Amino acid sequence: MNIIISNSSNLPIYEQISTQIKTMIMQGELKEGDALPSMRTLAKDLRISLITTKRSYEDLERDGFIKSFTGKGSFVAPRNMDLLREESLKKIEAYLTNAIETAKTSGISNSELTKIFNIILEDTYE
Repeated sequence: MNIIISNSSNLPIYEQISTQIKTMIMQGELKEGDALPSMRTLAKDLRISLITTKRSYEDLERDGFIKSFTGKGSFVAPRNMDLLREESLKKIEAYLTNAIETAKTSGISNSELTKIFNIILEDTYE
């Protein structure tokens, strides 16, 4: 599993890990039933605290992306399409919020932003 930790990111390390694992699951790189590295192994590989990997795995389990079994490890949970859709919607909302904030600080009007959005939408779905 290829997880990259960025020291310049605004996200805490545990969120960087859980976000990247969620992305791997949503994109099908990790499939239902696939085993994740143990928390200790991941902490050692990434050269971070075991507490940090534990927090990531707890968040992933809470959000329904993985299932953990004492003495056996952590595995990708069965795909819940509603959960995956909700996660995608959250990501889209974050990108759009960022775009709107950038437009506001740049003096771009709502109508200009809407035109840009529609042009990109049309180009993407042609």
